[in-house]
Amino acid sequence: MVTPSDMTDQERAAWLGIAATQELAHKTAADAGWYCDPKTGQAVQRNFGEVVALMHSELSEALEADRKGLNDDKLPHRDGREVEFADCIIRILDTAAALGLDVAGALIEKNRFNRQRADHKLESRANGGKKY
Repeated sequence: MVTPSDMTDQERAAWLGIAATQELAHKTAADAGWYCDPKTGQAVQRNFGEVVALMHSELSEALEADRKGLNDDKLPHRDGREVEFADCIIRILDTAAALGLDVAGALIEKNRFNRQRADHKLESRANGGKKY
């Protein structure tokens, strides 16, 4: 597991920003009551499958915005794709925080790993490697 002391300056800055955004996303959701029963106010654990489906729906909305060339309906000065990507990332980070997951650290480690993957190299893809 990579720690901030093992990171480059750029990785550390990214990690700090992502970790802070994760905390903010979860606080926003918790403050809005997404982690309590609306009738009783009692704390609840959200259904993981349902939350993942909601993440997927944000990506579908991004695809629709791209297909139709739409700006966002709530932030009309913004491209619909970027707002739906943001919605998906917010949902992911909120859920990760609720589950105690370190998505920021995982992003840094996975990005490092991907830079070294043979099947991510141009020459491998040119010779029938990963097509998608």
